[in-house]
Amino acid sequence: MGVPARAYLSIGEVLSKLRGDFPDVTISKIRFLESEGLIDPQRTPSGYRKFTNSDLDRLRYVLTAQRDQYLPLKVIKDNLDALDRGLQPAATPGAIAAPRLATVDGEFAPSNFIQDSELRLSRAELLEASALDDKQLTELESYGLISIRGRYYGSDALSVAKAVAEIAAFGIEARHLRAFKTAADREVGLVEQVITPLLRQKSSDAKARAEEVQRELASLSVRLHAALVASGLARLR
Repeated sequence: MGVPARAYLSIGEVLSKLRGDFPDVTISKIRFLESEGLIDPQRTPSGYRKFTNSDLDRLRYVLTAQRDQYLPLKVIKDNLDALDRGLQPAATPGAIAAPRLATVDGEFAPSNFIQDSELRLSRAELLEASALDDKQLTELESYGLISIRGRYYGSDALSVAKAVAEIAAFGIEARHLRAFKTAADREVGLVEQVITPLLRQKSSDAKARAEEVQRELASLSVRLHAALVASGLARLR
């Protein structure tokens, strides 16, 4: 579904909304920030800028960072990139950004303009967030337990990495975990068999139904796995 026409703001309307908190802001300033890549408003067929509320919040973040923290544009741009990738910006320039685990307290939270952002981590960020070392990560990748998508690792890679890091404390290495990957692949295959017929249906709600079935089966699969492990461990006592 497209965005309603009045969900967009003209550059003049954006200026009016910003002027109360940032009296020195001008249309030229907004255009400059766009030219520097800090905002990217859409355009009408005739070339006029169309700003969303997300663009407006992004501008507020930039102007606030300049006014209150005296941050240069390069640092602000790096912070925006981190937020776009689901991270909390590093406290000091050059430090490693960390996954954003909670919203920021206060009247304006930077995460307000990051809606449903998919976590994307660089290799260094993944290592920092998971407490794995580079050798462990390389080994996990070689066994297919973790994979990179393009340039970044996703939230699933972080979940696996954190779990493996904790398991490693018991002397269990990545090569011992290949059975988990094999079992997971079989479970995925089973779920795929169930939802594929739904995805082939042409009804408008088929995709939504398939997603719901997928979530439900994934939850049940985790419950069954946990129950079977618990049952097996009980026999050891």
